[in-house]
Amino acid sequence: MQLSRQAIFLFTLNFFDGILTIYWIYNDFATEGNELMAGLLELGYLPFIVVKTAVGAITALTLWRWGNLRLAKYGLNLLLGIYIGLMGVHCLTGLSGFGFISEASISRFTYWADVVIAFVA
Repeated sequence: MQLSRQAIFLFTLNFFDGILTIYWIYNDFATEGNELMAGLLELGYLPFIVVKTAVGAITALTLWRWGNLRLAKYGLNLLLGIYIGLMGVHCLTGLSGFGFISEASISRFTYWADVVIAFVA
């Protein structure tokens, strides 16, 4: 994938992360895990999405601008992997929130995710 497309994809994933986070919080399906962003959510949804989008745009533009550097290419690929995983978490949150996945299934998934993370780290 071209670097510019990857940067746009990263920004798009970041934007959808913000929108989905607001939706889950508004419907009491989840809470914000990032303390700084949680503070912005206390001020309202608009400050949260503006800052979230601005940070995503600055990150994507920075990685795109210095895309000729190996570190930027690796960083962009790492961030895309993280955000794609985060979209998976959003999918699980939605399935759980709408009652398609039971609490026991989520607990088992969380356990195995912790095992994999402990093994990798």
